[in-house]
Order: sequence, then C-alpha cells, then structure tokens
Amino acid sequence: MDLDRSKPVWPQIADELRRRIDAGTYAAGARFPAVVDLATELDVAPSTVQKAVAALRAEGRLYTVLGQGSFVTASAGDASGG
Repeated sequence: MDLDRSKPVWPQIADELRRRIDAGTYAAGARFPAVVDLATELDVAPSTVQKAVAALRAEGRLYTVLGQGSFVTASAGDASGG
C-alpha cells in the first residue's frame, strides 16, 4: 500500500482496511489482525493503525472481545449494509 504522507495517514489506512474487508480478505466473523502486525506490514506507528481500527469499530465493521482481539462483524462485507 502506497501512503500519501502529505495527508493524514490513518484515514488512508482505514480506507485500505475497509477495502480488504469488503473484498473478503478479512472474512466476516474472522479474527482481525493485531494492530502491531498491521503497523509492521504498513510501516507506520501502532497508534496510527489504532486510529483506523477505532474508526472501523465506530462504523460497526469490527467488534472487540476483551482478551481475544478484534473480529470482523458478520455483515461487514455485505454491500446492502445489513
């Protein structure tokens, strides 16, 4: 993923993660990659990825289970929104 460093990075990452969810790279019900793993993959700070993940959580695309991690919601890849 090529990031435009002249713009805020976290929204670009959120867009990429949305694309991956919509494409089925991260399937509904599947465990979402850890923030540190995504940060390493994308060569950004974990706090930057955390902002993107928080946005996806706020949109209802992800949910978190304490002690287990984040998961893709069952309807996340559904274009009809539900």
